Amino acid sequence: MEIIRFADIKPEPWRNGGGVTRQLASQSGAGSAKDGSWDWRVSIADVSKAGDFSPFPGMERVLTVVEGELLLLTVDGAEQPLEKYRPFRFPGGAATTASLPTGDIRDLNVITRTGSFKGFTSIIELSKKRAQPIFEGSFGILLQGQATVGDAVNEPEPLARYDAVVGSDVDTPEILGRGFLAVVSIDPVEV
Repeated sequence: MEIIRFADIKPEPWRNGGGVTRQLASQSGAGSAKDGSWDWRVSIADVSKAGDFSPFPGMERVLTVVEGELLLLTVDGAEQPLEKYRPFRFPGGAATTASLPTGDIRDLNVITRTGSFKGFTSIIELSKKRAQPIFEGSFGILLQGQATVGDAVNEPEPLARYDAVVGSDVDTPEILGRGFLAVVSIDPVEV
């Protein structure tokens, strides 16, 4: 059972200097992950000022506000209000600017290489009675509340806010608790 502890991840500045991000997981593609040359990435970013988003040509993004009330995105000239826990998909290379009408926000980003991978984000309410399994190719990220994760081999461990559980089809980890969980899946695109 693998848990990525959010508190252990060092924040890194955005490529355009407009904020910071914490990378939970990625798979490198051709080139260096530092230039954004990964096949996919899952990260959590803090947005504290309005401005442009870094472009990621050849990628697709799914952005979900996980803290704060509202992010107003303008993607290729079209305005899109993003409310908390409502995932929004858009092209990574699109000219994207953000404004913060209700103050700072934190968002969950899933960025995938177009034609190679497809990312999905679902927000679910946790239950203390029915465990949420996290399968291979997926991550479970605790957004709010209290939860534990265990599997057939390991005793349940507590999760802190924004900790990520790496999915597995062998001794599949299961999350129990009260609150909200983002389930992110990265699916290879069949050619």
